[in-house]
Amino acid sequence: MLDSVKIARRQSEIRQNLSELVGKEKPTDEETRSMEALDQEYRQNEKRYRAALVVEDDERRNAGSELETRSDREWSDMMAGFEMRQVALALDEGRQLDGRTAEIVQELRSQGGYRGIPIPYAALELRTGETISTGTPDPIRTGPIIDRLFADSVAMRMGAQMVQIDAGAVEWPVATSGATAAWQTSETGNVGGPSAYQTTDKPLKPDHTLGVLMKITRRALKQSGAALEQAVRRDMSNAIRVEMDKAIFRGTGANGQPLGVITGASTYGINETDIDANPTWSVFRKAVVRFMLNNAVSNPSQIRALVRPEVWDALDEQIASDSGPLWEWDRLLRAVSAGNVTMSTNALAAPAGTPALSTALLTTNTGGQPPIYVGLWGAVDMIRDPYSDAQSGGLRVTGLATMDVTVARPEQIEVLNNIQVVAAE
Repeated sequence: MLDSVKIARRQSEIRQNLSELVGKEKPTDEETRSMEALDQEYRQNEKRYRAALVVEDDERRNAGSELETRSDREWSDMMAGFEMRQVALALDEGRQLDGRTAEIVQELRSQGGYRGIPIPYAALELRTGETISTGTPDPIRTGPIIDRLFADSVAMRMGAQMVQIDAGAVEWPVATSGATAAWQTSETGNVGGPSAYQTTDKPLKPDHTLGVLMKITRRALKQSGAALEQAVRRDMSNAIRVEMDKAIFRGTGANGQPLGVITGASTYGINETDIDANPTWSVFRKAVVRFMLNNAVSNPSQIRALVRPEVWDALDEQIASDSGPLWEWDRLLRAVSAGNVTMSTNALAAPAGTPALSTALLTTNTGGQPPIYVGLWGAVDMIRDPYSDAQSGGLRVTGLATMDVTVARPEQIEVLNNIQVVAAE
């Protein structure tokens, strides 16, 4: 409590005591001495009150931006205390939530409707000091530090931006035309006429919901104790990450799935190039040149590449004819740094056909603008199924996560189709 508030409360108590003493016609000697002491204390407190206001005002000014961002930091600190174990026990036994977990759940409920218990995405990070083992976690062993949810996802490495949305749809206006420059053609002539500044909206809509199913046995609930925290986070975060990566790039746009970047390339206006040949550095170099001609990049190192392991295999076994003992893969890494190349068997479909054909994806961030937006609505809604495992005493839960995908500027993405590779033996 602030000192000024404490002093103000004490002054109010002194005034109340003085009013009772002053109302007496014949106060005793002791009451008179009490009035003198209270009067002296009141006058001293007035000086202390003014000094406290000055000090507190200086502290407020010195805090500055700290006070403005305190709510965000407090929310992060609270998130560190969120316990998945409490959620599991609440769903299994009806145990009451308490502490920071209860506060976070109450805050999420006030912002949106949930059938079950809402779990913030940030709570699915795997934390230090908890345990990992095969099957039921062993509370004795301590596992390694695990990164935050989605930090190692293919979408994040390809420059996608995760957008947290409370409710409703969100749109990004992207400029399609604007200012033009033109020279004055004569001494008395006018410069070129103005053009309208136009934008097109790129919406994210809550039309796609992913269900994550989880079954927890009664033995795991009773045996694991607090180690159940790590198991729930690991299983749920991995399931969401794998399916989300697949949907972002390969989503069909049907059967509840969002429209993926590769599947919906023509819909998003993304340039697609048919290679119809074995992969070489020249294939990727020409794609980089197309990015440069669209003013999307100024250097090959600004490009991110997503390829299948089979494409890496084909590049790494080809020796560049004009470069001596140098493989095509090395030429690619020399221009596009190794940190910008990602290999995935989940985000890209397996090679198919005869000869086997694969796909590669190139992206870049232009002017800080990410090539892909991924919208996440609210929190994961955890709902209990009380019937399926009633006989064994197990707990079956479903986590519902709503998401969508959109592309801001198609010029920042290119799809390379029909890359011929040799299927792995």
